[in-house]
Amino acid sequence: MTTAPSAAFTPMRLGPLTLKNRFIKAATFEGRMPRGEVTDGLIDFHIEVAEGGAAMTTVAYCAISPGGRVHRDTMVLDTRRATALRRLTDAVHTRGALVCAQIGHAGLVANTRSNRMRTLAPSTRFSAPAMGLVRAATIEQLDEVVSDFGVAARNAVDAGFDAIEVHLGHGYLLSSFLSPNLNKRRDRFGGDTARRAELARRVVERVRAEAGDTVAVTAKFNMDDGVRGGFWLTDSLPTARLLETDGHLDALELTGGSSLLNPMYYFRGDVPMAEFIASQPASVGLGLRVIGNRMFRTYPFEEAFFLPQARQFREALTMPLILLGGVNTMTTVTNALDEGFEFVAMARALLRDPALVNKFQAGTAHEGLCVHCTKCMATIYDGTRCVLRPESIGR
Repeated sequence: MTTAPSAAFTPMRLGPLTLKNRFIKAATFEGRMPRGEVTDGLIDFHIEVAEGGAAMTTVAYCAISPGGRVHRDTMVLDTRRATALRRLTDAVHTRGALVCAQIGHAGLVANTRSNRMRTLAPSTRFSAPAMGLVRAATIEQLDEVVSDFGVAARNAVDAGFDAIEVHLGHGYLLSSFLSPNLNKRRDRFGGDTARRAELARRVVERVRAEAGDTVAVTAKFNMDDGVRGGFWLTDSLPTARLLETDGHLDALELTGGSSLLNPMYYFRGDVPMAEFIASQPASVGLGLRVIGNRMFRTYPFEEAFFLPQARQFREALTMPLILLGGVNTMTTVTNALDEGFEFVAMARALLRDPALVNKFQAGTAHEGLCVHCTKCMATIYDGTRCVLRPESIGR
């Protein structure tokens, strides 16, 4: 038995929401929020996705505090930005789609020189993005992090978001606490799998409490850090079971890799090193010339590259799951639904063609146009885009 292609375009519940189909635009840093401000470009980015047929688009990445930014052009989801974001959520709703806010704290991934603020880590260690040593967070600082997540969730609701995605992946703060490689603490936030999950569980509980029962709460969750000694299935599966048992999440979006230590693990494809070097200040570009090939490992692109790990979670859990990673064809979508995944999340495929979902539904396309060159990665500093789209060529 195979799921009829039309099943991808049937409504599906996500907590209190009903999504019109099974397609979610995954969080992709838009590069359209200078100094963290809401711009027409940011709104237009998500209008295009909504008009293209996705059931829900995700605004990325909304920091819970100034110190939790990735860099100075990261938005902080405070009360002022919440008011400004109303234009975005209203615009997406007018186009018949829902909209999610991804919230998080960058932790070791934060560029402290750009932010001009210190960041946090589970244990003291050097961080290349922070360009220096990051000190272990105190208990008081972690209490403040939990509180800040709650405030950001409340602001997301006030801004009109339909869903909130808690960032538990890619080496960001909560993800780093889950990792045995990064978390060497000896208090209640470190040690075995359950103790390393304590901070993430407290945050998710607070977000759910502040979000209420009309907004969906999901998490972007690392299955595998792609790092020796990092968070892997032997830790991530039990952690996911704990999160499911807690009952505060409506779905998990399954991912992997580390922005801190192995970013190409969650991109897959060619490494756009020349473009990276060209997009950086001269001193950073020089560093990339010297050590870039060690920082950015090469992983050949494969369709649905996270599916083998994700199957382990589908077997172990009953909660809704969102399949992410190399979803480019209608066959992949159909097969994912056959295997019991409730939704698929797409990123680069929709950068290349935001109308792809509509084309899938009309039967005018069965595969996206993305060639997996990953050159879009180097465009995040002046507006994330596919360099092969007509309006991008020649820029």
